[in-house]
Amino acid sequence: MCAVFGAVALAGWLANGWTALAVFLALGLGVWVGIYMKSDPKEHAPAVWERRPHPGPKRILVVANETVAGRALRNEILHRARDHEADVLVVCPALNSPLKHWASDDDRARAAAQDRLEKSLAALEQDGVAARGEVGDSDPLQAIQDGLRAFAADEVIISTHPPGRSNWLERNVVALARERYDVPILHVVVDVEHELAAG
Repeated sequence: MCAVFGAVALAGWLANGWTALAVFLALGLGVWVGIYMKSDPKEHAPAVWERRPHPGPKRILVVANETVAGRALRNEILHRARDHEADVLVVCPALNSPLKHWASDDDRARAAAQDRLEKSLAALEQDGVAARGEVGDSDPLQAIQDGLRAFAADEVIISTHPPGRSNWLERNVVALARERYDVPILHVVVDVEHELAAG
């Protein structure tokens, strides 16, 4: 760094201020590139959750919002959990609009998510699946990341509405989760309107 300032001072003495500025910028860029190129490229890569082996039953992380109590999702959880005595964690992100979020009006969203979650857990219990649950972050990708940090899942089930009615699919949540996390991710579509109509 002393050499940089020395070169700038010499350029200013030999020429004018513009030359000194040009020398300063050129040397500064060279120093920055040198430091960056010597650093480990992994330091600049995005953080990715990596699966670690663990003893015990199969762990299934389920992330679902309005579809959390859907029959199609419950059937998939039952199918995957029954033969493995699985440990199931259901995370229900709290739905909230950006405006309400910034206005710190999260209470109603969390209460609604908690209500949906409790109905889902009760239905799973009737099906013979002992699951636990929690209300998660309103951002589904953040909810998945938080769930994986606390719960070393063997697989993740993401449940959404059908295409055309799913905000998560419009935001590419499933594809982004598969890119970001080193764990099998299953996408289950739940048509809540069809299930209600069918009774």
